[in-house]
Amino acid sequence: MQSRECRGRDRILIMEMGKLKQQMGRVFGTAIVAAVCVSGVAQQEVHGRKFKPLPDTAHVVITVEKGFNGKPLENAAVIFHSMLNGKEDANLEMKTDPDGKATIDLLEVGAHVTVQVIASGFNTYATDFDVPKDGKDVLIKLQKPQAQVSTYVDNTGKTSTIAPGVQEHVVTKPATGTTGSTGTTGATGTTTPK
Repeated sequence: MQSRECRGRDRILIMEMGKLKQQMGRVFGTAIVAAVCVSGVAQQEVHGRKFKPLPDTAHVVITVEKGFNGKPLENAAVIFHSMLNGKEDANLEMKTDPDGKATIDLLEVGAHVTVQVIASGFNTYATDFDVPKDGKDVLIKLQKPQAQVSTYVDNTGKTSTIAPGVQEHVVTKPATGTTGSTGTTGATGTTTPK
């Protein structure tokens, strides 16, 4: 059996050892945090960031006008097909505003862009250009469709005519005729049997 004095010394020694372990834990924890920070900085210097900066873009404005009077054409579809380094970069479609303008700031500098403009009642138009650093303004004048070229009829300079039922849906008005014993007489004067 140990003496009382010996047990007291052991208790003091155990308490001092506990304090020493706490201090060592703090020092060790601080050393681990410092090591992680240093290795993170070293890894960033070696491997770099994974974030790529956004490429330079240019301000492109497409203005669409009616070719016969120069007035702006609202609500025309403007389609951008962009190619960069031989790869498809972007396909974007937008409508023109009341001033006939389609403005875009997303096209990369140096990209080759094909612009297609589609509007109801006008010929489809397409053009190509490369996007410069200072931007690009393009004026497009849409023309009305012309009559097709034919070997049988000279259509030079004539506007196209629309044949009913071929290019557009023709809606007939409801019959306003009288009802007789043989059928109904419609607005066209034809009789339909019952």
